[in-house]
Amino acid sequence: MKTMPTMRAALLRGFEQPLTVEEVELLDLAPTRVLVRTKATPFCSTDVTSFHGRLGKVPPTILGHAAVGEVIEVGGEVRGIEVGQRVVVPGTPECGDCFYCAAGHPDQCAELFDLGGVYPDVARTSDGLLVNAAGCVGGYAEIMSVSRNQAFPVDTDLSWEVISLLGCGITTGVGAVLNVARVGPDDAVAVVGAGHVGLWAVQAARLAGAREVVVVEPREHRREVALEVGATVAVAPEDALAAVRDVTQGRGADKVVEAAGPPSAQRLALELSRRAGTVVLSGLKDASGEVSFSQIPLAIHSRRVLSTQNGNVRMRRDLPAYIRLLERGALDPAPLITSTYRLDDINTALRRSERLEDLSGVFVF
Repeated sequence: MKTMPTMRAALLRGFEQPLTVEEVELLDLAPTRVLVRTKATPFCSTDVTSFHGRLGKVPPTILGHAAVGEVIEVGGEVRGIEVGQRVVVPGTPECGDCFYCAAGHPDQCAELFDLGGVYPDVARTSDGLLVNAAGCVGGYAEIMSVSRNQAFPVDTDLSWEVISLLGCGITTGVGAVLNVARVGPDDAVAVVGAGHVGLWAVQAARLAGAREVVVVEPREHRREVALEVGATVAVAPEDALAAVRDVTQGRGADKVVEAAGPPSAQRLALELSRRAGTVVLSGLKDASGEVSFSQIPLAIHSRRVLSTQNGNVRMRRDLPAYIRLLERGALDPAPLITSTYRLDDINTALRRSERLEDLSGVFVF
């Protein structure tokens, strides 16, 4: 009888309890799944929310919903993925067969969203508990057991740390601008929030030819980074309306991308847009959160209010394009990778993320 390998993983055993790094035994590999040795995983602020129990995760679980690694084993029914390949494991699978994939929205793939938050078990603890992989990834671990539909081979010499950002931050920020808002030359763009998603949105807006990119961010050091990566103006929230109106002859922004999360940020995004403008919402702070909008600007002024998950990307189409942009320096990851960590540093990374000290802290294995 084959013995499955063991690995070290950071487990969330209970909400608001320190994560524990433990050795766990992987479960048998199903025919449609792939084992990936993790090489790098960015710590996402979403996992701070999960730590506090606000996103419906079920402990014990391995957080980390985007990563990159090397394939070490494939199930018997897996085709097109080979041992030794580099693969990006993003936050969303693409099965290609469900209603949403067929309708051109693989970002809503049923393989993830029809689970209702009940993620697959991938390992067992030394005390016999089954461990699930949050987001069907479980990136805070030495090995990931993932669906064949959530592992995308890449051919690039970019570092593991940079490639890891292609599973969440880059795809969400760049995709929100190019795929959803469809920013074009001469657009005036506002980006609400200058974290790891907002700063990628700034870079994408610059690449798309936006004439103005106004960033709204309460923290001065993040506003400075926003200016470094392409914002034309960076202001605190209380100055946002005046700043946007100043560069748009009083109309408001043509396109607004919200990348912050709180309901107040999403209301502000609507207020910053002009009549018949486009507002893209991407943030989430609490699964039970609610947002209220004024009815006239929402219903009468012909605004397009859209939401996005993972930038509405199609990984097989967009991933090679984003890699080329990184390779030629058109997208710059350097200002965003603010810390690197080892797995044993998991609680340090969590605290630094919660205190907004990191933009992207990346675990390197």
